Amino acid sequence: MENSILVVDDEQDFIDSVRRGLVTSGFKNVTTETDPHRATEMFEKGVMFDVVLIDVTMPGMNGIELLEVIRSYSPRSECIMVTAVDEARVAVESLRKGAYDYLVKPISKEDLVSSLNRALERKRLFDILDLGKTQHVPKLKNVEAFKAIVSRSDMVLRILKEAELHAASDVPVLLTGETGTGKELLARAIHASSTRNEYVFTPINMDALTDQLFNAEFFGHTRGAFTGAEKERAGYLEYTHKGTLFLDEIGNLRPDLQGKLLRVLQDGEFIKIGTSKPQKTDARFIAATNKDIERLMSKGKFRKDLYYRLRGGWLHLPPLRDRTDDIPLLLERFLKEYCGDRGANFEEATLSLLMNYDYPGNIRELKSIIQSAVNLSQGRPIAPRHLPVFIQRIQSKSKIAIPAGAAPIIPLADVEKKHILNAYNQTKKNKSQTAELLGIGVNTLRRKLKSYGFE
Repeated sequence: MENSILVVDDEQDFIDSVRRGLVTSGFKNVTTETDPHRATEMFEKGVMFDVVLIDVTMPGMNGIELLEVIRSYSPRSECIMVTAVDEARVAVESLRKGAYDYLVKPISKEDLVSSLNRALERKRLFDILDLGKTQHVPKLKNVEAFKAIVSRSDMVLRILKEAELHAASDVPVLLTGETGTGKELLARAIHASSTRNEYVFTPINMDALTDQLFNAEFFGHTRGAFTGAEKERAGYLEYTHKGTLFLDEIGNLRPDLQGKLLRVLQDGEFIKIGTSKPQKTDARFIAATNKDIERLMSKGKFRKDLYYRLRGGWLHLPPLRDRTDDIPLLLERFLKEYCGDRGANFEEATLSLLMNYDYPGNIRELKSIIQSAVNLSQGRPIAPRHLPVFIQRIQSKSKIAIPAGAAPIIPLADVEKKHILNAYNQTKKNKSQTAELLGIGVNTLRRKLKSYGFE
């Protein structure tokens, strides 16, 4: 998803120079306009931009007036004022009217890009906050990037929208959730929705890395750097330059290797084995784990500084048992994937069993079950006998006998949710106090609240 930028200035030479500088810095969606009245018409017609660069002094309509129009029609657009005269009065008025920043000509490319990136980050954070407040789930702008993820759950759709907002920036993102919930699929969607989608996406299993393997695989090596290094090799950091590195199972990375990864995240550079010269890397990092990182940190098994570096954005994927409305959609998706246009279907008893299974392996397990059932059914309707034995033995929840007069049984997850929200409301939504009352970590509480749609 490319950030949209509008530049409004009556000097064509300045506009051309700014456009060239932005395009060469990776901002591809840049619109320019020399007439502030035509810029006004764009906003009146509903055209929106993420950031607008506005010249303060223009004939017919000055930049402050245009700023007021933009704030009226598009309050979420961040505005940066540009002027040839450094006047404190104008700067103060611009900021008071809602401008994010104030730049004085001549503007260096570095200062312009830095201001734009800060404005975009501010917009992203406000958009995420707004997402948590609204009952309505905004639609995705880049539907194609997320097409592999099917859901009708508001909880999941909010996660996808937040993922799209994170994709517009370069902040590292941490994905948490049980095994099989689709963390790599979401990481690929974030990459596909970002401006890095033309470059490589590199998934890495961090659990499999030893010290020597980490150095060789991440940093690369020159020819003859060590025994067996018969030719020079690019490591992940060099190979994925401008792309996305997906650090799967980050919770299993050994503590001594976590420090090496932290230095890369802090400095954006590495040293290839066999050399002493640092190299820059512009890889974007997405990490994933099914571990409780907070517990690992309390035991000294995961570095807090690395955790906070990785958690620029945080998305928790719920287990399939908490999004059962998505099971029919997933069944349809996997049946079509493995049967094509052969028109296979499920017997009613089979659907009942599939809908009442808890799926400890989540979506990955469901997919495997359907693949096996399709193979066993040989084109016939999928019957209960085509399912694994442990699913065939499941009794439909609706058929479980409840003794007459007995109190209804409330699912444990619902009891936990009610208890947490009750404590949260009693502390007037103070997370630290709520976590202390419940005897859990603050990050665990945040994860729970997020899964309930409260953050």
